[in-house]
Amino acid sequence: MSKISEWSAAKRKLSASLVLALIYPLAVSVGLIGCRSLNSTQSSAPSALDENNINLIFVSSPDLDYHAPGDIQPDTANLTPQGLNRSLLMATYLKQQVLGAKNVTQIIALAPMTHLQTANAYPDMTAIGYIQPFALLNQETLLIDKSTTGPTFAANSQALKVAYPSSASLPGGVAAPQFGYSTTCSRLDYYNNGGCNDALLSRIIDKNRAGYHVFSAPWKTIRDLLATANTRYRYNLNLPSEYLGPNYIYAISIAPSGSVSLVTYDSHLSPLTTYPLLPAPVPRAACTHLLQAQFSAKRIGGVDGVTVPATINKNQTLYIVRHAEAHPDTTFQFENGNFVAAGLWRALDLTNALAGKIKPQVVYSIDPSQWYTAPLSGDDVSYVRASLTVLPYAIDHNLPYHLVSGFSLFGDGVGPLTSNYFFTGGKFSDRTVLLAWESQRVLPLIKALLDSYGGSNLPPLPARWLGDDYNTIWTVRLDAQGNLTVDNDLCEGIDSAKLPAMAPPF
Repeated sequence: MSKISEWSAAKRKLSASLVLALIYPLAVSVGLIGCRSLNSTQSSAPSALDENNINLIFVSSPDLDYHAPGDIQPDTANLTPQGLNRSLLMATYLKQQVLGAKNVTQIIALAPMTHLQTANAYPDMTAIGYIQPFALLNQETLLIDKSTTGPTFAANSQALKVAYPSSASLPGGVAAPQFGYSTTCSRLDYYNNGGCNDALLSRIIDKNRAGYHVFSAPWKTIRDLLATANTRYRYNLNLPSEYLGPNYIYAISIAPSGSVSLVTYDSHLSPLTTYPLLPAPVPRAACTHLLQAQFSAKRIGGVDGVTVPATINKNQTLYIVRHAEAHPDTTFQFENGNFVAAGLWRALDLTNALAGKIKPQVVYSIDPSQWYTAPLSGDDVSYVRASLTVLPYAIDHNLPYHLVSGFSLFGDGVGPLTSNYFFTGGKFSDRTVLLAWESQRVLPLIKALLDSYGGSNLPPLPARWLGDDYNTIWTVRLDAQGNLTVDNDLCEGIDSAKLPAMAPPF
């Protein structure tokens, strides 16, 4: 089947699913706050939720325990191409049918390292990966200079709130956040340590925060959140007794009058099993080094006074890419921890852009639960964009996906810490790794590695990584003796300036 034919088929399936959503009856349970009476009615195709209500919207992300057949890879615990397709279709359904095309208020997703899966302890990346396409269908307006009165910039992106809610939720081997834990239990962890998930839900309800609050987590967490709200506030809603599949979205909607309803949406999605086909070609760009000076260096033992470090890895190749487009304003100050809608084109096309250039055996990125305070807006943001940029690539190639969580990306000495992590101790010997990292931490990493060899006649590194350079790839190679070769000759070959500002439609 041609790419155009596959895209047409996908559109027909989405249209059919929306028609079915208008036909099939869906249950709506209605109750009153503090009362035990309950009226059950039948309704076809629930209307979009009222933005004046407190809307708690629950999206079940697939995991190894609860998923639709074909959505999860059992060996890597990651989404399959089918699962990725479902998330892209679900994004449109959630935006149009559930929110009525309005902007989401906040998106809260599971901290991946709190739910380790398989004997290899793969993190649960599907909770943030599954909701990311929806996040990019929303718009956020942020300050882009230090003045509290503006100017501002609006971009097609929404922050994902992902962090460790408290010290009790911090998994073993995970470094304490550089800036402390998210305040007052304002995030999700899989085991609800310290009752933080319950506290988060109650805070939204008790403070009457009207709007659309979307939760993305495995069914066990979603089920427990629903039950907590129902029990604590005596809603007496008729909750689902079992997992019905990833096409179901549940919403507890609390009106200003105090009436409460459980609204159940069935999207009836039937995703393709092949890797998502973008609706238009991604614009290409040559590797010109106009945005980053070309660099190449060798460190060979005994040459120019170089000494190969005793603990250096052997026979290793590591490719470093930057996250997708995140700062669409000309001053590169827009900051919410996520990438913007234009970046989804890059992320989904990365598997094509890197074809024939690299062939990694494993994918790494930074733990997206690490967070920091954005300097202009003052918002606490989760650094999710690097990990989500390479997630589609890992899905397409069914590669093991790991997160670096043993040190803070935003702490002191991150360059040497990263160099030691990836290039010493033998863990990555005889391995080829794809690493998605933060641009301002790449050159310090390269410098720390080069400095560990000592010696002279080392060319200067590029002065900095420019804000509009999303294309450069760094390659680090260690041979059988530990001799080092470093260069930035490769590029992704995607023209950032020509990417659409809107997310690709699915």
